[in-house]
Amino acid sequence: MNFKDQKEQKDILEPGLATSEEVHAEVVNPIEKAEPVDDGRAWYVVNCYSGNEEKVQHNIEQRIESMGMAEYIFDVIVPTEEEVEVKDGERKAVERRVFPGYILVNMLQTEESWYVVRSTPGVIGFVGMGDDPTPLQPEEVARILKRMESEAPRIKVTFRPGQRVRIVEGPFKDFHGTVADLDMDRAIVRIMVNFFGRETPVELDFLQVEKM
Repeated sequence: MNFKDQKEQKDILEPGLATSEEVHAEVVNPIEKAEPVDDGRAWYVVNCYSGNEEKVQHNIEQRIESMGMAEYIFDVIVPTEEEVEVKDGERKAVERRVFPGYILVNMLQTEESWYVVRSTPGVIGFVGMGDDPTPLQPEEVARILKRMESEAPRIKVTFRPGQRVRIVEGPFKDFHGTVADLDMDRAIVRIMVNFFGRETPVELDFLQVEKM
């Protein structure tokens, strides 16, 4: 039996063994996990006329569609949050713009995308140095988006220390007093109320008080 016959017989007897060529191929060509690719997109701040934020947002979105820029400009948002205020003794929830006069645009910065946004009616310009927009840092974007997604509405405070206020809820309803100090972390206001000729401190929730 020659060498060729011996090799063929060995392959028949041990069919599960890989050939030397296959072993070499596995060593030099391992399967590697693909790394995520950073495509360069970022969030930019665009200045517009205050009060026209939603209109400018709509204008940009229309231009993205009509000019075929969806692969370069991905999202346009007007940062807002829900706010609760006391007016005429009633609690009212209102949507408030976080940054009046500004909107956020998520895009790849190219000459074309810059032009599409910059030339949109109502846009004053990008925030940055000259014609070079400055992208927001990821932590800044995360902070803004978290603020927008918060389920707890923000309480609007319309009074400050030294101002006269009226109590609109609770056992002291309709009493008047003077704001002594504010605890913004606890959303508590301390008021000096006159009881029988004596100034007495009373702690109340922000929403239990309104400015006179």
